[in-house]
Amino acid sequence: MVGLPSEGSSDSTHRVDSDNNNDQRVYFVPFRWWKDAQDSTLGESDAKRGILYTATPGTSYGCPMKLINNIFNSDLVFNLRKEEDSLHNGKNGEVGVSGRDYALVPGEIWLQALKWHSDAKVVAKGGKSFSAAEDDMADVYPLQLRLSIPRETNSLGVKISKKDNAAELFRRACKIFSVDSEQLHIWDFSGQTTLYFVNERNRFLKDCQRQSDWEILLELQVYGLSDSMKRREGKKDEMSVQNPANCSSGASTLINGCNGTGNSNFIYTNSSTFCERSGEAGSLGLTGLQNLGNTCFMNSAIQCLAHTPKMVDYFLGDYSREINHDNPLGMNGEIASAFGDLLRKLWAPGATPVAPRTFKSKLSRFAPQFSGFNQHDSQELLAFLLDGLHEDLNRVKSKPYVEVKDGEGRQDEEVADEYWQNHLARNDSIIVDVCQGQFKSTLVCPECKKVSITFDPFMYLSLPLPSTTLRTMTVAVISTNGTSQPSPFTITVPKSGKFEDLIQALSVACSLGADETLLVAEIYNNRIIRYLEEPADSLSLIRDDDRLVAYRLNKDTKKAPLVVFMHQQMEEKYIHGKLTSSWKTFGIPLVARLSNVVNGSDIHGLYLKLLNPFQTQAEEVLDDRDTSETTAVADISQKEHASSPVSNGVGKPPDANGVVSPSEAELQFYGTDEKGIVKESQIIMDEAIPAARGPGRLHVLASWPEKYVKQYDIQLLSSLPQIFKSCLVKRPQESVSLYNCLQAFLMEEPLGPEDMWYCPGCKEHRQASKKLDLWRLPEILVIHLKRFSYNRFLKNKLETYVDFPIENLDLSNHIGYRNGESSNRYMLYAVSNHYGSMGSGHYTAFVHHGGGRWYEFDDSHVYPITLEKIKTSAAYLLFYRRVVE
Repeated sequence: MVGLPSEGSSDSTHRVDSDNNNDQRVYFVPFRWWKDAQDSTLGESDAKRGILYTATPGTSYGCPMKLINNIFNSDLVFNLRKEEDSLHNGKNGEVGVSGRDYALVPGEIWLQALKWHSDAKVVAKGGKSFSAAEDDMADVYPLQLRLSIPRETNSLGVKISKKDNAAELFRRACKIFSVDSEQLHIWDFSGQTTLYFVNERNRFLKDCQRQSDWEILLELQVYGLSDSMKRREGKKDEMSVQNPANCSSGASTLINGCNGTGNSNFIYTNSSTFCERSGEAGSLGLTGLQNLGNTCFMNSAIQCLAHTPKMVDYFLGDYSREINHDNPLGMNGEIASAFGDLLRKLWAPGATPVAPRTFKSKLSRFAPQFSGFNQHDSQELLAFLLDGLHEDLNRVKSKPYVEVKDGEGRQDEEVADEYWQNHLARNDSIIVDVCQGQFKSTLVCPECKKVSITFDPFMYLSLPLPSTTLRTMTVAVISTNGTSQPSPFTITVPKSGKFEDLIQALSVACSLGADETLLVAEIYNNRIIRYLEEPADSLSLIRDDDRLVAYRLNKDTKKAPLVVFMHQQMEEKYIHGKLTSSWKTFGIPLVARLSNVVNGSDIHGLYLKLLNPFQTQAEEVLDDRDTSETTAVADISQKEHASSPVSNGVGKPPDANGVVSPSEAELQFYGTDEKGIVKESQIIMDEAIPAARGPGRLHVLASWPEKYVKQYDIQLLSSLPQIFKSCLVKRPQESVSLYNCLQAFLMEEPLGPEDMWYCPGCKEHRQASKKLDLWRLPEILVIHLKRFSYNRFLKNKLETYVDFPIENLDLSNHIGYRNGESSNRYMLYAVSNHYGSMGSGHYTAFVHHGGGRWYEFDDSHVYPITLEKIKTSAAYLLFYRRVVE
């Protein structure tokens, strides 16, 4: 764009040689690289003004084209559309952060910027004064572009052909100029495009029958976009090539002609030809981090922070002036310096994968828990890093003492602002500016109803997964009056709940009467091994494969002792070829109150009453369902006497060997221990029961004759469901909305016994109820999904799929105070993922890199991914930025 052809020139290829002493070539450079130098050398009023162009898919002879490939030729075609009212110096919000913004600058300005950057390095590290080093010039390479004039008067047509460029340079151009995925912006500060549009367009059109017949060959000098193929050993490779002999075809004009090491850099957009090899990301910020040995957790968190817009701007600027070396809570600025240096390397033009050894060394020094080469939690690393950066960069040199005032009688808005100003008086950093919000915390005393409201800062939200905060439990409910069969009830209780939560849910499910109560027991090997009677006991003590029974008891007989019936039957089996018989327990223990039960006959009648629901033969079913135990006992006793050849029924005398024949005997009752193993004295019909005279539990073992086994449904008596039945078939993946996670986080809940609150009203520690509300939202909202659970016995990772918004996270309905000044809508820009099991597995990061394009950062590998792959059950940390409305 320097030296346009003079009118009347007869040469079909017009050349204007540049003056070697006055570099008139046009350089294509990263916008931020140029902007940093300009801001430091020129005032805002003296800043050079530029024209903004946006790259769009182009047309060739009227046909839409992007990248045309065949066996003989490859062409990359796109348009540069001039943006209206774009005449300014490039101050455009977050421009330059994404790596998709570039600048066209004349050679003189490029040399000045190169000198400024070189001098900055000399000041930082010491060294000689500036000279255009061979390394700098090796980073410059030429690229041939053909310009045409589409029908749009405010656009330039651009074609890059493989026949005009070496294969390696054309490959780079395909990555730089692809416009398939995201917008690419070029700022022209050289003034050549303006000159072309205003003075030369008519001259070219006058000599052409069709606009597309005339092309202008432009050589750009690309600087600052070299990738891993560049050579630092001082020798030139195929990237430093002479202009091809056949670079001119048809009526063309060679502008900015140069056969040296010019540097041109056009818009970078990642295309479908994006290479996954490390170091070939080709764009600012698309640089991987080497894994130093289980450091993927650190790499994932760093990449998310390294693509946080305002933090990138901050650490690419002069952040060192804000380092607080006097803060006793800080690390003498070492963490901030190490992180800043690492971020600058990640955003350096043409960077290859970075080994974060210095940062890892500093991290291990100040946080020994991250030393060594074990896998760690990326959220724990992020929490330490944000806090460490804040203290290292805290602008408050001397923290004042702040006394918290009582907020009673004042509006929440006034109290919240007072808390926030008190916080800022002691904490003022880029981390506070960008990442910190404010909670409203409400505590209520369960005794005196004292209410305490505070407003506390937060750096991130740790959200529970609602589908995993609840637990499904199945419990069998059995009557103790013989009126109904066992009924299983499936209930939902808090996973971290207590036994009282189970009783409450079960009472509702089984429609427990006001005069009834439940006695819950765990059954194992056909006997009760424990009673769950302590309301404060944790439900985590109950495993999924446990079996529970809830006995319905009448409250009126609460003082009467309990009788626990266990059952046994004769089992025959062959041992060493010999048929042997032995007693074996079976079934669910049956429980009742010993009300008006004084002797063996009463025990006999009570047991038969409890067996009523299990009878199988119609003729044996008792017609009398009266709840009066005396009537039931009388009826049962009559039946026993009628069917028994022995008048007493219970206590039939054994044979000479002391064994009662199962086929002939009636029910035999024995006193026993809690396990039903020891047979004590036999319970005789007319003899008193010693245990009935006082409180406690009487354990009775009922020995069944063979005929009873046939008359009752043994399978029903023995069936007891597990608390939770794990299916062999894989269950569908749990899914939950991010909004549900937020609601669960903001739900009122009681404090745990270990987190008792000292009530100023009662002057005692109380288990108060706590309610959180979002009061002030930060510009960058980090959400931690609590996938890892811990207790005394095990560690577990939750694979629940969380459906989180990408484009529009609207928190308007979840914030307690709306001032109308700040937006409550957020857009996702990064995700830290964890794959595999707890304590191992692998971390990666998804990052939005401008223009709607997403990339996966897998340690040193960086490659593009589609939007559909962002949401997975591996999402662990979500990074949102506020949407400006």
